[in-house]
Amino acid sequence: MSEPTYYAPQGGLPSQTTLLTDRAVVKEAYTVIPRGVLRDIVTSNLPGWNNTRAWILAKPIAGFATTFAQYIVEVSPGGGSTEPEPERGVESVVFLLTGNLNVIIEGEKHALTAGGYAYLPAGASWSVANESAEAATFQWVRKAYEPLEGYTPKAFAVQEQDVAPTPMPDTDGAWATTRFVDPNDLAHDMHVNIVTFEPGAVIPFAETHVMEHGIYVLEGKAVYRLNDDWVEVEAGDFMWLRAFCPQACYAGGPGKFRYLLYKDVNRQIKLT
Repeated sequence: MSEPTYYAPQGGLPSQTTLLTDRAVVKEAYTVIPRGVLRDIVTSNLPGWNNTRAWILAKPIAGFATTFAQYIVEVSPGGGSTEPEPERGVESVVFLLTGNLNVIIEGEKHALTAGGYAYLPAGASWSVANESAEAATFQWVRKAYEPLEGYTPKAFAVQEQDVAPTPMPDTDGAWATTRFVDPNDLAHDMHVNIVTFEPGAVIPFAETHVMEHGIYVLEGKAVYRLNDDWVEVEAGDFMWLRAFCPQACYAGGPGKFRYLLYKDVNRQIKLT
């Protein structure tokens, strides 16, 4: 079995002879940010962080997706933050793509390597430090937590390699989901999972649902159905879907197609 891989952007700038044509598209129901546009000039410095830069992939936008923000964060050696989250009501998931990163949660240090996953509840005390000699790059998903009486989520850190994927029904393992929290645990109002397709596997219907998505491709390539378009995507691409955007997928190979998936779950719809 091949080891999983996790694509991270390198920045830089294309040459002056490079064609401008690319796969970036913004539509009413979805946005595709291909890896080729994740360049140095579109990074941001985050307040409270040192030796760090970030590509901001998604933020709440009225009339589009409104529940979450998502970043790619690159922490250089010696960099990090002692106060990474400026809003006390916001929960986070950190997923390490490359390098080594120490995440300190309530005073306990967790040494993450590529594939490392940390859930940070709203109000938790946590910090991030890169004490290695190489840059560390991670996905950061942030969401305003919706409290539910009687339920309190707990912080944890784990490596993807230690979590067994769950095959989807009737797929013989061709389509599987690595779930880091129990889907039936109402303490969690978002799931950040890894979805894996073997070559030739498909989502065999147009999913049309209330959950918003941030989809970051970790490995491989596929053709993704977004609303009424078929879009080619590859490792490093980001797909951003509003609620009820129809979606399906065909993984053509030659290797696995894998992505990190955000969705909002487990809460009643607010009408007042």
